[in-house]
Amino acid sequence: MNPYAHLVSEYVRFAREGKSYPLGGFATPPRTPAAPGAPKVLLFSPHPDDECIVGGLALRLQRQAGMRVINVAVTQGSNPARQAGRWLELENACRFLGFELVATRANGLEKVNPKTRQHDPAAWQVMVAIIANLLQTHQPRVLFFPHDQDWNSTHLGAHFLVMDALRSLGPGCDCFLVETEFWGQMQTPNLMVESAPEDVAEMMTATSFHVGEVKRNPYHLLQPAWMQDNVRRGGELVGGQGQAAPDFVFATIYRLRRWRGGQAELVYPGGKLLPASADPAGLFA
Repeated sequence: MNPYAHLVSEYVRFAREGKSYPLGGFATPPRTPAAPGAPKVLLFSPHPDDECIVGGLALRLQRQAGMRVINVAVTQGSNPARQAGRWLELENACRFLGFELVATRANGLEKVNPKTRQHDPAAWQVMVAIIANLLQTHQPRVLFFPHDQDWNSTHLGAHFLVMDALRSLGPGCDCFLVETEFWGQMQTPNLMVESAPEDVAEMMTATSFHVGEVKRNPYHLLQPAWMQDNVRRGGELVGGQGQAAPDFVFATIYRLRRWRGGQAELVYPGGKLLPASADPAGLFA
């Protein structure tokens, strides 16, 4: 028997079988709370569910480095009829992962996109002030937010919203920027972070709590494949063209920079591959 035919047939079998698995409703595993004064991580999610998809490194910072991860719900989706329901789903997903959760305002921000930034500066500045206030309140060590070519208009808007908020705070703000990708691939990533199978399983499970969304499109079942493809791309995009691929199965690709003196500085001139066994806190020393 052709082993590759068997492998593909197993992929198909699991993808179909996964559609019968329950959505949400799983018991929250016991979590060790962050120590008083632990460094904070703010994860700016353009939509409810982004925290479960791109948060591989954030999860590791919580589990391995004892950091306090706070998910910021930038929006609660564009459908007003679903916003309350999506918030409840988001609460359940964050509780399962052990992430804290804060809202930007009731029902989330609206029209977070480059068009609003360009054509309605007054409304945009109100939203910038909300994000800047969160930054000042929490004084995070690390920020997660989409990169500037992440295709989806709300993802692009979230990128510019965070960057404009950072600029508004002046040169005294000092933190690390971890730019994420999902809809559009980065041309210049410099960090690939491995996720252990148990972390991937928890991210998939947390995504399943977004019941209304995954009923429409069961994308939670495709997360492992996406993270496998990240290994394929990141081995050369981050590790260097022509280099041997790392012995990772699952990974997430990021761009790591530092915000200091009112501007973003590259942390690595080349790239860094972070295995699951390494302490992720060393990225932000």
